[in-house]
Amino acid sequence: MQAPVAGECTPRFQRVREAFEAGFSRHAELGAAVCVVHDGTVVVDLWGGHRDEARSLPWQRDTLVNVFSVTKSVVALCVAMLADRGRIDTSAPVARYWPEFAAAGKQHVTVSDLLAHRAGLPAVRTPLPDDAHVDWRTMTEALAGERPWWPPGTALGYHAITWGWLAGELIRRVDGRSPGTFLREEIASPFGVDLHLGSPAELDSRTATIAKHRSSLPLPLPVLCYWLRTPARTRMRLCLLANPAQRLAKLDTRAWRAAEIPATNGLSNARALAALFGMLSRGGAPLLSPSALAQATRPQAEGRDLVFGYHSRFGLGFMLDSKYLGIAKGSRCFGHTGSGGAIAFADPDRRLGLAYTPNRAHPNPRLLAAPARDLVRAIYASL
Repeated sequence: MQAPVAGECTPRFQRVREAFEAGFSRHAELGAAVCVVHDGTVVVDLWGGHRDEARSLPWQRDTLVNVFSVTKSVVALCVAMLADRGRIDTSAPVARYWPEFAAAGKQHVTVSDLLAHRAGLPAVRTPLPDDAHVDWRTMTEALAGERPWWPPGTALGYHAITWGWLAGELIRRVDGRSPGTFLREEIASPFGVDLHLGSPAELDSRTATIAKHRSSLPLPLPVLCYWLRTPARTRMRLCLLANPAQRLAKLDTRAWRAAEIPATNGLSNARALAALFGMLSRGGAPLLSPSALAQATRPQAEGRDLVFGYHSRFGLGFMLDSKYLGIAKGSRCFGHTGSGGAIAFADPDRRLGLAYTPNRAHPNPRLLAAPARDLVRAIYASL
């Protein structure tokens, strides 16, 4: 189905407009926005479709949407800013800043381990109440007392939801502010970035609802096959799925939006994210120093993910490009994808910031969903 598309696109990037428009007919996107900032100039700024499944609310220029795990890259930036100010030593034990975290054999887990998904804490064994995902203290206390599922620092395993409370509590312990407050006061407000973690009710009127992808499988087939081939970690995965925060039915409630879930419930749009990552693609100033950005995006973990089975690369919370992800061959790209199909990346080699923010949740936990893949190919083909 063809959807109304608005916005601007320079002639050089016309194929990006074509790929964006095709996403609605070819991939059944409901509503979305795409933005590209090249060397500080906005070259693509498009939006289209609808904010709701009834198709009664058109997507607007300032529409916000849940960007899922793209949120992690913004929280990683917050940590990098604190490291740049000398407040966090990423080689130090997490327990230096969060003493209770040392429980259950985690006294030697470093900040780097935590940020690079090497801490061994992708799931919580303790049964949690249904509203645990909106209760900061419940989640951080549960994680502080949790025993790692593998020896920390020895393997990579994506902390899909728990990463947010781990990194977020580190920010809170060091700075005194919650990650959402830090983000608002240090990034969103000073730089005019339309980005929110723990959103107030007044933003609901311009926030798109999430339409679930019509799939009979709860997870992508490659992930299910990997899980079946590696039964030794079945309990970890069952605990991961039992975490209330994994239930997509919680999305779009006022409680979900108001909570700070730093791994997955950030609200933003393509324009804001492309502007932010465009800034990072040009060295990071004035957000943080080039050396701090280089440290945050230096490879820290690479290999087959123990949880989902994908081959992954991570810096200090930033997802890095890899052959399996395939943003740009041989690139130093960093950013993050999201299970809803969103993506935000910086390419410092090409001084490029790009973002895509849809509202149909594709059944893909981290890697490029088909509409984003097609857009990325069109962007690079236009350079």
